[in-house]
Amino acid sequence: MTELIRDTVFGHFLRFVSHGQILPYAEDKDPNLWKRYVHEEKSERMARHGHVGEQAEGEGDTRQADQAASQETSRTRVGKDVQTNALGHEVDEEKGKNVNVVHWYSDNDPENPMNWSLFKKILVTAEICLLTISIYIGSAIYTPGLEGVVEYYGVSQVKATLGLSLFVAGYGLGPMLWAPMSEIPQIGRNPVYIGTLFAFVVLQLPVALAENFAMLLCFRFITGGEFNPWHLAQELFSNSFEAYMLFVPASPLLPHQIHSLTFAPEIPSGDIYTPKKRAYGIAIWGIAAVSGPVLGPLIGGFAAQYEQWNWTIWELMWLSAFSLTLFIFFLPETSSANILYRRARRLRHLTGNESLKCEPEIEAESMTSKDVIMIALVRPLTLNFTEPMVFLLNLYIALIYGLLYIWFESFPLVFEGVYGFDLSLEGVAFVGILVGALIAIPPFFWYLYKYTEPQFNEKGELKPEKRLPAACVGAFFIPVCLFWFGWSARPDIHWIMPVIGSAFFSAGTLLLFNSVLNYLSDAYPTYAASVLAGNDLMRSSFGAGFPLFATAMYNHLGIAWASSTLAFLSIAFIPIPFVLYKYGERLRKSSKHARKDF
Repeated sequence: MTELIRDTVFGHFLRFVSHGQILPYAEDKDPNLWKRYVHEEKSERMARHGHVGEQAEGEGDTRQADQAASQETSRTRVGKDVQTNALGHEVDEEKGKNVNVVHWYSDNDPENPMNWSLFKKILVTAEICLLTISIYIGSAIYTPGLEGVVEYYGVSQVKATLGLSLFVAGYGLGPMLWAPMSEIPQIGRNPVYIGTLFAFVVLQLPVALAENFAMLLCFRFITGGEFNPWHLAQELFSNSFEAYMLFVPASPLLPHQIHSLTFAPEIPSGDIYTPKKRAYGIAIWGIAAVSGPVLGPLIGGFAAQYEQWNWTIWELMWLSAFSLTLFIFFLPETSSANILYRRARRLRHLTGNESLKCEPEIEAESMTSKDVIMIALVRPLTLNFTEPMVFLLNLYIALIYGLLYIWFESFPLVFEGVYGFDLSLEGVAFVGILVGALIAIPPFFWYLYKYTEPQFNEKGELKPEKRLPAACVGAFFIPVCLFWFGWSARPDIHWIMPVIGSAFFSAGTLLLFNSVLNYLSDAYPTYAASVLAGNDLMRSSFGAGFPLFATAMYNHLGIAWASSTLAFLSIAFIPIPFVLYKYGERLRKSSKHARKDF
């Protein structure tokens, strides 16, 4: 428990006010332990040729010549001190750097998130799931109060729906700023997460107390952009080397952070899960992601019916405030880069040796502010539109996300208009979606364990196309759901039938999203953060735009044919995972950015 709290925001505060006396690390008690944290081989490379990687091509060819030249000039260096690093390695005058690389002291270093106990990993995953529910519920919890918004502000139904659309639009734009900040090792995950969650909680006040409709829309958009758990899940579960880039704008206040880290190959790529186990973590998180929009109408329905529309916002604020309080005390830092940075900083303070640095600090010197802007803003867009695999899969996921939100708008028409549910009971109809996801988990986990895991090689790597069979199955569930839901929603058919049909949607999205996210991360390991950022932006754009024409479409076409139209649209995209499964390897080998060694 001590190790858990020590790396939380509360633990950092206690260490700061006590100057490290409370919740001390081993090196606080014995500063002489610093040598065990120094990676001797990488430190020797820094001394020899100025970087932690293997010798570049051509360096080995000239090594003997350099040694001969060094022996030839050694006479002129008599009496001149030869610089060595703390481990005694001679520092090359031309290429070397006197830097001692701080790393994990062994493969079993308990501070490495990859080595956390199963209990700690489960606890952190559960906290992230709670956080996801607390935020994702914010989109759908608004919808039961739509009629109240229409009446209170005197606007049309379509305009009132903008409160939903702008919130979802913020989902896509917010991570473009906040996600890069969480990759800076000097900052880490928790300050960004806690800071944005605090803002999310506070900014619910002007939403609930908005004096006019424009104020309501403005703050709904801002709160949507304050925090998006999607990028948090990417950081925890993705195997992106690019996830260790340190994006930061040039700032006169932080001159030492202007540069950015490209990647640190030997730092664990996902925060707490290896690629072999990543799909399990994403699936569990996916349940939480489904729970948010499902529980929103259920919880918000009772509040909107028996109180006022803004009580849905008060409920959102209370739930997110509870999560904020819990995470301050019990959510540990998960960024390996930040943990190593703080270790190096402690050792410098304890020993006075300024040459002790971790890899993120060292590699940060290799990039300019222009590179940072290209990576953070330009690359997600260019990869999205120049890579066929990325574009097709991002478009497919965006379509499914858009269909989800437009389909949600049909629930009041079905369960209030056809079956006579009141506002509070209407939310119960959404539970079928959550049940579908829960039912899909056991067979999916069995498939992962039985068929996917055995295909990993000895290095823990998997051919990206092996992730797609589950998507090929899930692709059929979406049109099945929409046809079933649309044509069973009639007064002469019991209301349980469309509820049962809705379960197929969540089962399909679980298989599709899991397969696609893993495929993109495996196919573009160096650029996965940019690829997934593009996915986030496109997905949120569709989710924001589709609900605006949902009511008009269902009113004009009717429930059956409107749902069928959405089903036919999803059928048109079914071939995508099949095509990539067969031709994905060929496309990857012709790509400039995709992995080609599988």
